[in-house]
Amino acid sequence: MNLKSKIVLAAFAAAAAFHANASVITVSTAYSAAGAQTSAAAYKNVVENALKTQTTGYGTAVLASADNIDNSDLFGAYSNIAWKTTVDFNVASAATWSLRAGVDFGYGGALFLDGVAVSFKSNDMWTANSYTDTTQFFQYTSALAAGNHTLTLYGLENCCDASQQVQYKVGSGNYASFASTDGLNPKASTAVAEPATIASFGLGLGLLGLMRRRARRNRA
Repeated sequence: MNLKSKIVLAAFAAAAAFHANASVITVSTAYSAAGAQTSAAAYKNVVENALKTQTTGYGTAVLASADNIDNSDLFGAYSNIAWKTTVDFNVASAATWSLRAGVDFGYGGALFLDGVAVSFKSNDMWTANSYTDTTQFFQYTSALAAGNHTLTLYGLENCCDASQQVQYKVGSGNYASFASTDGLNPKASTAVAEPATIASFGLGLGLLGLMRRRARRNRA
């Protein structure tokens, strides 16, 4: 890699450190006629295997909000759905977080946090926007360390696809759905840019400009 390429890459890398995203919400679905499973790991395996084959009526999308999600609106199919919803988010400072998912999983499902199963239910689940019956939704509360985290929801729906949501609250606050406006941006680096980083970014751009001026003089 020549010097010019290195400077360009350094400039873009420094710029990326300033880029603020929100939590990243990804929904993936596939056809599955599988029934209720006996463990969280089994739900994960069934859904991941189903996702290896894509058919019309199912798909993958990155969403602006983890609220009012249903497969029929996104991709078309109303039944025989293997669900995977992933939320990547960042915790700015250690705190107690409560996470919950309102679902429509006729054959149950499982909730994972950072790759570890934290909730699993094999009964017919339909939250219907009501969090009073604990058999009908997933919920987990834990002290989360500062840094990036991944919440993954797996489930199986036979019929007939209703809306779902994934929510969080910090401490004694109120629940809110993960969304593109939540400010919980997963970070490639943990840092708020240090002055030295800003200076390096400016230096990189300056050197790139100098090299361009020299190239123009050499062509003249």
